Amino acid sequence: MIVDNEINLGCLASDLATFWELSGQKIRLIEEEYTTTQGAPVFTWQGKYIPKGWTDWTQGFQFGSAILQYDASGDEEFLALGKRQTVEQMAPHVSHVGVHDHGFNNVSTYGNLLRLMNEGRIPSDEFERQFYMMALKVSGAVQANRWTDLPDGGYMYSFNGPHSLFVDTVRSCRSLMVSHLLGHSLMGENDRSISLLGRTIDHLKATAKYSVFYGEGRDSYDEWGRTAHESIFNVNDGNFRCPNSQQGFSGFTTWTRGVAWAMLGFPEQLELLAVLDDAELEPFGGRTELEAICLKAAKASCDWFIDNTPTDGIPYWDGGAPNLHRLGDYLNRPADPFNEWEPVDSSAAAIGAQGLLRLGRYLGRDTEEGQRYWQAGLTASKTMLGDPYISRDETHQGLLLHSIYHQPNGWDYVPEGSKIAYGESCMWGDYHMRELALYLHRNLKEQPDCYFFGGLVN
Repeated sequence: MIVDNEINLGCLASDLATFWELSGQKIRLIEEEYTTTQGAPVFTWQGKYIPKGWTDWTQGFQFGSAILQYDASGDEEFLALGKRQTVEQMAPHVSHVGVHDHGFNNVSTYGNLLRLMNEGRIPSDEFERQFYMMALKVSGAVQANRWTDLPDGGYMYSFNGPHSLFVDTVRSCRSLMVSHLLGHSLMGENDRSISLLGRTIDHLKATAKYSVFYGEGRDSYDEWGRTAHESIFNVNDGNFRCPNSQQGFSGFTTWTRGVAWAMLGFPEQLELLAVLDDAELEPFGGRTELEAICLKAAKASCDWFIDNTPTDGIPYWDGGAPNLHRLGDYLNRPADPFNEWEPVDSSAAAIGAQGLLRLGRYLGRDTEEGQRYWQAGLTASKTMLGDPYISRDETHQGLLLHSIYHQPNGWDYVPEGSKIAYGESCMWGDYHMRELALYLHRNLKEQPDCYFFGGLVN
């Protein structure tokens, strides 16, 4: 990337206003045209959302988008939509024992609604508050029960099974931490109370140790900030076996949406660690150790993104994609979503840009280091808020264009005459673009920062 140090929030004001107008149109269009009995909408195919994939991991992004739209606009239509669909559609996700996606589905819906109530943005109703709290308590415990022990801790395993640690799941730690902050714990055999804070910390340690690389010689492809989508373990003895990838090119290349999950997940947990008491962290290693682990992983992943992304902040779908060499000096010019060889992934940019901003804010915008990450986040945000990434087509249900779901499986729509997929959207990309825009919007309006644990910690 070429980090633009001249961009400020004011430069984005007009684009943000247009963004929220378009965002509202897309939410209405999906509500009018998409039938949820098909399953959760995952990505667009010729401009229309379709279900696809392994689990309904995107349902919370659909309804959470309406809640974020209300947060930014104050339009009661979207609040009513988000509430209704959460009540009618999200209960199965609260008790879903087969996925690692609770932080995606349930914090995006029940969590955003509780946050808005805690912030005084929606009327306080005690029964409604308890309804959201109950869902979030259970969701965090169900997620935490998906557990593999390691000799030095453990991790929440992916839907692939107990041997599989996904880098994505670092962001589902949100569900455990919200549940913990609400006073809940996981009850095991013989009424053993299992700390959700403890499981979160163990998972963060495992992800930082096995999913993120630091140029310390773990393998021949170890470099600062590279991430593995999946880490494979021998569940008989807990030994790490190898890096792997489900949606990237290989276990020895960096799937860019994977590095983006780390870029956002670790800074969010740093924000939370900063407001927890020292005494609460002491049994799990103490503040100094825990913050150092998360900060190293956050900096490394964000640095990799900056160093391995084209000048405008939009990455190609994998840093080692096999045909990148055919693009020539692709890192020293803006990304080209219409090229003939490899797709870009704007959804990775939307997730990663928020991570850059949060890390920059955490380190301090008055520091050289913090300012670098902050400005990098603004650089990528400015690109995504303009053409050709924001969809202005009134018939296209997607909002953020040129995202990729599963390049190796060939699931994404390839337009006639093209060699690669482009021009489509995905539900997680649209949702995280809205999260990013809301973060920028609230900073622009000098409103309090938006945290996933909003109102749960004084």
